[in-house]
Amino acid sequence: MFAAPAVGECAADRGHYYAGPNNAFWRLIHESGLSPRLLEPVEDATLPTYGVGLADVVKDRDDVTEGGPAFAVDSFVTRIERWSPQWVGFNGKMVGQAVARALGHREPPLGPVEWTIGGAEVFVLPSSSGANRRRDYDGRATRLEWWRELADYVR
Repeated sequence: MFAAPAVGECAADRGHYYAGPNNAFWRLIHESGLSPRLLEPVEDATLPTYGVGLADVVKDRDDVTEGGPAFAVDSFVTRIERWSPQWVGFNGKMVGQAVARALGHREPPLGPVEWTIGGAEVFVLPSSSGANRRRDYDGRATRLEWWRELADYVR
């Protein structure tokens, strides 16, 4: 199960997750080994056939203000408890840290964390956003290295 802060404007307009042309989510899912082929955003509903689900922590784009998004952590946790995934991967430090704070945990770094959500192990990934272009991803050369580590845990 991947958790994102909120559906981006482009994805909302197109009606599919990670539909922005510069978002690397679908490439990272495939190249990490979490899907056997490169999927398109219009195929987002097929992800459960590969053992992957998607959930937003901000359910309403109108809840994103100048101060940042209003995280709906309680409803997110309820969904995790309902679906019982083995792993929750936060797509970006911001969402992982916001959920950690709301649940009374220290803000996590990238990688696996010491706490669970609804029994699911938690892993914080570098964001797949096209705006996330760094030279170093917390000691790793690329975002893909973190995504592959999560895929190794999931297997």
